[in-house]
Amino acid sequence: MYCTTFAAFVNMIKTCSKMFQCSSPRKFLFLLFPILSLSGWSRAQHTYQSVPAFQDGEKITFTVFYNVIGLYVNAGTAVFRTNVEMLNNTAAYHVIAEGTTNHRYDWIFKVRDRYESYFDMNEFHSLRFRRSISEGDFKHTEDVWFNRTNNTAYANQKTYRLSHNVMDVINAVYYARNIDYNAYRPGDKISIPIFLDGEVYNTYIRYEGKEVVKTRYGKFKVIRLKPMLIKGSIFEEGGENMTLWVTDDANHIPLRAESPISVGSVKVDMMAYEHLRHPLTSLVAVN
Repeated sequence: MYCTTFAAFVNMIKTCSKMFQCSSPRKFLFLLFPILSLSGWSRAQHTYQSVPAFQDGEKITFTVFYNVIGLYVNAGTAVFRTNVEMLNNTAAYHVIAEGTTNHRYDWIFKVRDRYESYFDMNEFHSLRFRRSISEGDFKHTEDVWFNRTNNTAYANQKTYRLSHNVMDVINAVYYARNIDYNAYRPGDKISIPIFLDGEVYNTYIRYEGKEVVKTRYGKFKVIRLKPMLIKGSIFEEGGENMTLWVTDDANHIPLRAESPISVGSVKVDMMAYEHLRHPLTSLVAVN
């Protein structure tokens, strides 16, 4: 949903990598993240919706498919839940993203991952980011606290100095859902910096325009985006190899993300939703 993306989706793609020998699984980290470079953007400031795209109680479910010669294999599921909570006397959105492999393939490579982000309800600044990763034999946990007064992040017993607008990866997904894409022209770039694993990554998404797509759920009016991936320690390949579609309504739900791989392609589709803040006016027809 990365992919550039959706942090939870990187693990689904890693699963595809293990099962189907993808050449570069980590490049999908932001497949579902409509976001992200401090250099080369077309507009100095972002334009936002007047009302947030999500609310307390929202739930969106995605399925990850591997495609080769036209045959789709259900590789896993990711679920994003949004709640409103208090964190250190600050009203915050608490987003939980969980990714699991299809149980039928657990014997090949089992993934049970959980990502959490707390961000300020008014400014959408990251307050806390947590993740618990279980991928085969690999286990990893991370807990990052952001200090917005000092513009620092504390993780792994280290303090990192940040600019005021740096976000965690899940926060960035939801921040980008609030962008008013009607204010942009095809080809425009939109920048957002992200803090992950002790580093700040600068990349962008390119707005490509609007179209209609048909998914397993139904037919939608959508906004098409191209996330720019940075080649380095996280991404084995850079460039605009991912395509992301979000609903062309006030919800801006990540509807589909797709990318070619060494053999076939990987596709992430929205399969279910609950408690949206706005009417799903982008839905043209249900299958």
